[in-house]
Amino acid sequence: MVWSRLDQSGVAHPPGAAGRIPNFVGAEAAAERLASHPSWQRAGVIKCNPDKAQLPVRLLALAEGKRLYMAVPRIADIQPFYLLDPRNLTDRPERIVTSEGAARHAPKVGVGEMPPVDLVICGSVAVNRDGARIGKGAGYSDIEVALLTEAGLVSPSTILATTVHPLQIVNGPIPEAAHDFRVDLIVTPNEIVECPPAHRPAGLYWDSLDPAKVAAIPVLAARAATRSKT
Repeated sequence: MVWSRLDQSGVAHPPGAAGRIPNFVGAEAAAERLASHPSWQRAGVIKCNPDKAQLPVRLLALAEGKRLYMAVPRIADIQPFYLLDPRNLTDRPERIVTSEGAARHAPKVGVGEMPPVDLVICGSVAVNRDGARIGKGAGYSDIEVALLTEAGLVSPSTILATTVHPLQIVNGPIPEAAHDFRVDLIVTPNEIVECPPAHRPAGLYWDSLDPAKVAAIPVLAARAATRSKT
């Protein structure tokens, strides 16, 4: 429904919204509005998704001297995050903050090499004003947050936020499972919605992960192997 709404309204950049985290018209303005919020201004360490819709967020983070961690697409490495440190950039920020640019220029790091995270920004397909959200359906954002939560790097004081087009905010419930997190902030080009206290999973919910997903994500495969030995 939301993908169709965005495409029919002409507010999704090519190649369109369907099947992805939509790159929406107004993403830059949403990033600037997020940067006006105290949670952003206090944050020194930010974790952000690699999608195009949040590219303006990543650029602002580097411009303001914040240490930025970006997930390796599909969490497809035993070191599942790129470190983008504004003090050590080897190219122009706009060439580094994409998945392709980070793969060329940014070091990969494991969870054990990361500091506590002050602010998490995730992409969404749809979100409601209670903070429930849905992405593309693969669950990568939930796994990333769960890994950082288990490591003590995402805590109750960490703010979880998403930037979206206003048409991505829906009325009524969004289907949720125990492993799904809710966001604290929804930011559009026009407003910031502060949500009720967010649901925070305690970590990975192994019963929710099918074996194929575990096998495809190296950091999960390694943990599963350790679990099987204990």
